[in-house]
Amino acid sequence: MDIFLMPGEYFVGDAQYRVRTLLGSCVSITLWHPALRIGAMSHFLLPGHGRRKADRPSDKPGMYGADAMQLLVEGMAQNGVPLAQCQGKIFGGGAMFPRTDKVRDIGTQNGDYARSMLQQHGIHVVSESLFGEGHRHLIFTIRSGEVLSRQVPPEPGWGSAGAKTA
Repeated sequence: MDIFLMPGEYFVGDAQYRVRTLLGSCVSITLWHPALRIGAMSHFLLPGHGRRKADRPSDKPGMYGADAMQLLVEGMAQNGVPLAQCQGKIFGGGAMFPRTDKVRDIGTQNGDYARSMLQQHGIHVVSESLFGEGHRHLIFTIRSGEVLSRQVPPEPGWGSAGAKTA
């Protein structure tokens, strides 16, 4: 069965699922337990924590990286999955507009934050596809643990304001 994650959503399931999403500056973390064939995937927009519950609409509980990670951890625990035995993968953090040397853009912040969260939880990162320009299409097949990632560069002629130039 196919599941499509929108920004701020997450999913935990077994081998019958394949999870898809589309990332720009957002980041997805996948967790996978090879023996149990249970996996989890997030799609978060911002690093850090939501300040108040009011900041997190109930239909988008994983908007912030720390909140999304906590949801993944809880979901895996509910399925009896020991985090130390999981494989972690990180994707996204792309630049949707030209990067400047002066500012650490949100995609870079998201990617760095995802790395630190996995490290804090003792989860071994086996693969990552972070940063660069444009957006990514992801497909996570929980049965195999495979994550297909295709990065699509921005169209030529798009300027930093997002308007197409002639």
